[in-house]
Amino acid sequence: MTRPRMTGPRMTGPDDHHSRPAERNNPRSAVNRLSAEDVTLAYDQRVIAEQLSVEIPDHSFTVIVGPNACGKSTLLRALSRMLRPSRGRVLLDGQVIQSMPAKKVARTLGLLPQSSVAPDGITVADLVGRGRYPHQGVLRQWSAEDERVVRESMARTGVAELADRYVDELSGGQRQRVWIAMALAQQTPLLLLDEPTTYLDIQHQIDVLDLCAELHEEQGRTLVAVLHDLNHAARYATHLIALKGGEVIAQGAPDEVVTAGLVEEVFGLRCQVIDDPETGTPLVVPAARRGRARAGRAAATEVS
Repeated sequence: MTRPRMTGPRMTGPDDHHSRPAERNNPRSAVNRLSAEDVTLAYDQRVIAEQLSVEIPDHSFTVIVGPNACGKSTLLRALSRMLRPSRGRVLLDGQVIQSMPAKKVARTLGLLPQSSVAPDGITVADLVGRGRYPHQGVLRQWSAEDERVVRESMARTGVAELADRYVDELSGGQRQRVWIAMALAQQTPLLLLDEPTTYLDIQHQIDVLDLCAELHEEQGRTLVAVLHDLNHAARYATHLIALKGGEVIAQGAPDEVVTAGLVEEVFGLRCQVIDDPETGTPLVVPAARRGRARAGRAAATEVS
């Protein structure tokens, strides 16, 4: 998929810092469908984040980034109703998400969790079909429309040929694509994905992220994803949220957020940030090890 190319040169060095984009957060908007207000998130007595507030811009492809154990997946769990905040509230369409009927939430918001376990002996087609559960009811049973959506979801994720296979006999990458197909079959306007490229090789990582971009650009869905790869996040996201220690350090457009100063502050990595030659989006180039850099300079001196 061709992403829009940004104009103008970009290069920041490892010693450049930034005026935190977090201080220029998007103004609060009552129309955004999904938000968290001053939430405290904890597992038992272990607090992950306190007084954390985020708004997910409607029709955005929002990506949450940050170092390990910074609260990325915890925030996603709270936004998806899987984790109840100790304090504060998560709002979906202006309502506290915990107060809403589960089926109503499931028709609005889909989730691909980090670790999913399929029931024993279930086929791919049957698992993807479970994504249609929120659309079933007393007066509406399985329909030709459900069948069409399931077939289309499997085709879009490249698992149609696996329809009759058992999920537990698939590779990790194949299973991940099946779970994504189930999330697509749910046909929700908001889709949350926790590390959707886990277990995938580089080709399938790009395929999945291209698919996410299509859902955002062509269907207008709002996507929220947790990604570990900062360059993937910068290439695909329209809105980035950078977390560290349960705190929002920066949020905004990737070209505003991804600077050498931000990368060093959040990840402890010295780097340069340049234009991606394919897309013009920010590309993080880690600083070379000193010994390797000296060897490279020595080789260049000999050649000259």
